[in-house]
Amino acid sequence: MTKHEYSQLLMQLLTPTLPFYSPQKARLCPGSSAAVYDMAAAGAEGFARPLWGLVPFWAGGGSCPEFEQLYLSGLAAGTDPENPEYWGGFQDIDQRFVEMAAIAYGILMTPQKLWDPLSAKEKTNLAKWLDGINHYACPPCNWMFFGVLVNIALKSVGFPYSEQVLSDYLDYIESCYLGGGWYLDGQNGEKDYYISFAFHYYSMIYCRFMRENDPDRCALYEERAKLFAADFINWFAEDGSALAYGRSLTYRFAQVSFFSMCAACELEVVPYGIMKGLIERHLRFWTEHPIVDNSGLLTIGYGYSNLLMSEQYNAPGSPYWAMKAFAFLSLPDEHPFWKTEAAPLPDLPTLTAQTYGGLLIQRLHGDVTAYTCGRTLPHHHVLTEEKYSKFAYSSRFAFSVPRSMRSLAEAAPDSMLALDINHMIYVRGMVSNPQLTDHSVSSEWSPYEGIRIKTVIIPDSTGHKRIHTIESDRCFTAYDCSFAFPDTYTVSQEQSCIRVQAPDGRAYCASAVKDDPAAMCINASPNTNLMVPKTIIPCICYEIQKGTQVIETRFWEE
Repeated sequence: MTKHEYSQLLMQLLTPTLPFYSPQKARLCPGSSAAVYDMAAAGAEGFARPLWGLVPFWAGGGSCPEFEQLYLSGLAAGTDPENPEYWGGFQDIDQRFVEMAAIAYGILMTPQKLWDPLSAKEKTNLAKWLDGINHYACPPCNWMFFGVLVNIALKSVGFPYSEQVLSDYLDYIESCYLGGGWYLDGQNGEKDYYISFAFHYYSMIYCRFMRENDPDRCALYEERAKLFAADFINWFAEDGSALAYGRSLTYRFAQVSFFSMCAACELEVVPYGIMKGLIERHLRFWTEHPIVDNSGLLTIGYGYSNLLMSEQYNAPGSPYWAMKAFAFLSLPDEHPFWKTEAAPLPDLPTLTAQTYGGLLIQRLHGDVTAYTCGRTLPHHHVLTEEKYSKFAYSSRFAFSVPRSMRSLAEAAPDSMLALDINHMIYVRGMVSNPQLTDHSVSSEWSPYEGIRIKTVIIPDSTGHKRIHTIESDRCFTAYDCSFAFPDTYTVSQEQSCIRVQAPDGRAYCASAVKDDPAAMCINASPNTNLMVPKTIIPCICYEIQKGTQVIETRFWEE
């Protein structure tokens, strides 16, 4: 694809939002669902997030007068306390702080579009509103970068800023660094896409504008990005899809934004051709899925519109964080990136232990599977167990979330050992003693009082084996479940083996390694899977007795 074609795609995604801005353009309200924050903040979120795409588009020479005028009008109205569309004041951990980052990015990258045309009063109002982040608490996580970006933006236009907040937040970010290019996302301990589209993404913006003021830190950030890229590229499949893992997956093609921002900052963490090919295939993958509604608006969901998998912080405008993927549009037309031919992925290892990320990544037939030890921290975000503690996550089949835990169909426990106890379903949640090696992952967990399980997952050349050592004070039924497959796949089964075949001929199997338990297929409730709305989940059914019992299940692709 050419730069012009990428610009057209951006406009194709953003133009449908135009009828949904408020009269004075300060709020974008493309839907009627709610998030935990107030509606004024939700409107500000909708307004700000398209800027992640528009700002690099403008910086790279793009022009769209309608959006340019809209954003000047919206900035003036949203930051004027006398205006009915004022975005509001603040409290600790305020959603408005998140959206300030996009506005700060715009002031830094394109002041000629978003700052210079404002009147003196409008500039004062905007600067004062942005300064609010310096007087209230941000949670100790990637949010610290919002304060960093806001303060360097205020500094760049000569308005008061907080050197103390800037220093404190940079120090905290440094304390999150683990090694190998990986960060820990604050007190909740998540290592997921936020490392790529938050920590590294904002680090690159910092490097772009603070290289002269803070050269040592910028050099460190760039070196870490290179280290991280060597791991992160393994999250992408040959068809452009990426590993479905963790929270905030409704941001969809923000999955590739790390490479887009690295390209924008002329940091070849991998050669330009590989970055270009990866971005191109990833965006094409997403445009082939029904991710917009009938009016062309991005929906909350993943492979399709789906509120069930959403986070409590996903308002209707949230999905437009995906515009981060267009950072590379800031490159000038004559830049070598645009002249470079898109290249396929390089040769990548079949099995990669990502020590700092806590994942064992397997590549089979171009697809990606990640095996996890599980989370050692308690439940925090919505559906934490499903998003972090399954045994395996897939680029091809994504994963499922439950409607309830009152039946197998409603629990949709793909890639989990599901325990049926007193007509309720229990799965792996918080774990202890997690261990990751070059060839296996393991952990111990207790889904129910009186039951203790140790799970070991061992990948092989065609899939993986799970060994569960179960100590129990009661009898119950356990279901060792595979991925969730589209219900269009053909199912065949024997006593202790089940096989599903895709229309393209690829077949996926599950069987017991020993004994002769029953194989079966769960018809999952609609809309539980992230990628397709109707799925089937093959599994092996075990009758667990009191005492200690070892069960082994193998999952493989023919």
